[in-house]
Amino acid sequence: MHKLQPESAPQQHPLYIGSEVFRRAAFGPNHPLKIVRHSAVLDLVRILGWLHDDDFRTPQPATVAQLTAFHDSRYVEALQYADSTARVDPATRERYHIGTLENPLFEGLFERAATTVAGSILAARLALQGHVAFHPSGGTHHGRRDRASGFCYFNDPVFAIRTFLEGGCERVLYVDLDAHHGDGVEEAFVDERRVMTLSIHEQDRWPYSGLADDRRSGGARNFPVPRHFNDAELRYLVENAVLPIAGRFEPDALVICCGADCLAGDPLSSMDLSNVALWDTVDRLLEFGNPTVILGGGGYNPWTVCRCWAGLWGRLTGQAMPESLPPDAVKMLTRMECDLIDDEDVNPRWLSTLVDTPYDGPVRPEIESLAAQLVKD
Repeated sequence: MHKLQPESAPQQHPLYIGSEVFRRAAFGPNHPLKIVRHSAVLDLVRILGWLHDDDFRTPQPATVAQLTAFHDSRYVEALQYADSTARVDPATRERYHIGTLENPLFEGLFERAATTVAGSILAARLALQGHVAFHPSGGTHHGRRDRASGFCYFNDPVFAIRTFLEGGCERVLYVDLDAHHGDGVEEAFVDERRVMTLSIHEQDRWPYSGLADDRRSGGARNFPVPRHFNDAELRYLVENAVLPIAGRFEPDALVICCGADCLAGDPLSSMDLSNVALWDTVDRLLEFGNPTVILGGGGYNPWTVCRCWAGLWGRLTGQAMPESLPPDAVKMLTRMECDLIDDEDVNPRWLSTLVDTPYDGPVRPEIESLAAQLVKD
């Protein structure tokens, strides 16, 4: 396939992938993902007038046949049975890691997880038709072929990548900006030379994988970054390592996991990025003009997650960013709750603005060293 250079990249029409399935309560009490996320993003972009019905697509849940194209059939059957009976026996819990505190059983689990997968399949198909496909409910990048992991029951980014390959793409680049290493996606394609996985994540953070010198079979590039990773450091890595690596790989399709747990204020990471830094990174990757799927991912501060993904949709659709949010948006954000964040730690800007103040800082020597190490063949 012809590889487009950034300066010749055409405009791609964005489409939003979503479903009312994600409005339903999930994960149960005492879980980091019991917070409102996906429905709030959808509501916020609609309040802002940024989403038209013609640009919205709703997937049907993936079928068992689609799911077992990657996931082990016994695992899919066990998850479906556990969901239908609302119980998990000890042997199933031990074998498949479902019904645990990390990956709890809740009503509608199978439909929700299967819809997430279907959204990423649809997103890749739409991208192949010339759209940038935005699927913020996707990004379950820890799911393994035969078990749940890290709040992820299936692995929808894997299905987006597989759909690109099945659609004739010769090389697919996966870029993971989540605070946690995209271990499940890396593992799924460890022996697939047509796929490169690139992950920028916080070092010494669960799942404690993705070391800089671990390139697996050659198709992985991992950037474990230190605590308080800032906007200037992300820009440095993107310009001096990520884009050169991408250019050498010459992908003809791109999947981006844009987890919001790398933002300042997230309770499950110690990174200090602004949402502007994430939007800018996505913009730089889009300049290559490849068919692109943009997924959500982690994020455990409902205010920063909602503002980040809503603003990302705004960037994709060329909207002017408001200096302050309209009253209906403020009301919605004010009603949000999070057990992991004390009331006095809620930044007032999270309730009234969309755009973060950039968190620029010095580029530390270890970041320069990491870029130099990873950009080498």
